[in-house]
Amino acid sequence: MLARKILVVEDEKIITSNIRKSLQKLGYSVSEITKSGKEAIKKVAETHPHLVLIDICLAGEIDGVHVADIIQNHFHVPVVYLTECLEYKTLHKNQLSEPFSYIVKPVIERDLHFAIEMALYKHQSKKILYEEKQRLATIINSMGCAVIVTYTNGSIQMMNPIAERITGWKQSEAFGKNLVEVVNLVDKDVGETIENLATDVMEAGEIFNLPENCTLITKDGREIAIGDNVSPIRDRDGNITGAVLIFQDITKRKQTEAQLIRNAFYDGLTALPNRVLFLDRLRQTIERSKRRSNYYFAVLFLDLDGFKEINDRFGHGIGDDFLIAIARRLESCLRGGDTVARFGGDEFTVLLEDIKDITDAINVAKRIQDSLRLPVNLNGYQLSTTASIGITWNFTNHDEPATLLRDADIAMYRAKRQGKATYAIF
Repeated sequence: MLARKILVVEDEKIITSNIRKSLQKLGYSVSEITKSGKEAIKKVAETHPHLVLIDICLAGEIDGVHVADIIQNHFHVPVVYLTECLEYKTLHKNQLSEPFSYIVKPVIERDLHFAIEMALYKHQSKKILYEEKQRLATIINSMGCAVIVTYTNGSIQMMNPIAERITGWKQSEAFGKNLVEVVNLVDKDVGETIENLATDVMEAGEIFNLPENCTLITKDGREIAIGDNVSPIRDRDGNITGAVLIFQDITKRKQTEAQLIRNAFYDGLTALPNRVLFLDRLRQTIERSKRRSNYYFAVLFLDLDGFKEINDRFGHGIGDDFLIAIARRLESCLRGGDTVARFGGDEFTVLLEDIKDITDAINVAKRIQDSLRLPVNLNGYQLSTTASIGITWNFTNHDEPATLLRDADIAMYRAKRQGKATYAIF
């Protein structure tokens, strides 16, 4: 298998040298290293890299964000930003808010590897979704999309049969009505009703895409996820004579997206967050603690005591059901804003955010122990367990999630050596 090619766009020689060495050590191929945005775009067209690492504050006529937009939107190549900690606090929050979209300089090799692999995975997932959307679009286009045409005052002039079927309105009923009376749209991201889009596009004179999470409320009150756009209609002289709304039901696409996200970030057995999502939330919490003084959080590493005996005695089916029950117990011991994740096997981790001090983490550990001791009834068997729990918190000012997890893991093994069914603090 050929090594995946990485294009590095960075204007600091020392950083580029270190990144090249790390990438090559990790088995990637560094196709090019350039410090110019224009040159980067040219190199992407020539070398077709699998991924681009780019300085978000790239000097020159075109900044890193603009270059990245061109690379992603025109060449469809995934981008990971290189950024300073300070930059994250003050610059480009929209670009860096997406999980796994950036890596902080100076680059740590394991973080570099993780960020690249996640970016490539997300890109592949988006590609699969895009291809599926195209395939579905071909089928839908053969049947026709919903089409609604309005007059210049925003009232409905015409609806096709697909629009009648989706909205629940007949053209004879809708004719002459304001568009918002028939096409009742809600932006689910902000929970607000969308005003007459036909009037908006005619005033702006340009095409408007429907919001990403746009929902249509049908005549009988059903909610349908829809997508596409609204365009002004122009005559031969360029004068706007109305607007056309074209849309289709994208419920299946949304379900596919949601399932892909769950597969990537949640444990298939317990439905708890998995290692990837836990590390991302922990990284976000670390960044939050840097911005707020006296912001404390704790990490708990749990290993169930005696789970192997349960598996060996009652079988893997009972063992899996037992783990699911334990997952629900752990969730019940936490606040809404905290996170419990399954790391694999019988290992779980907990992230407690915004605590007063280590006492809060100790109280949660005790609450977990009390909850686990209560028997679980499975197929007539009364099963119970305890856990060895390691606790660490951010008094050490660690910057890396892996370091905090290592500390919690060390404390957990100390608890096991102390006789299990207890906790230890790193």
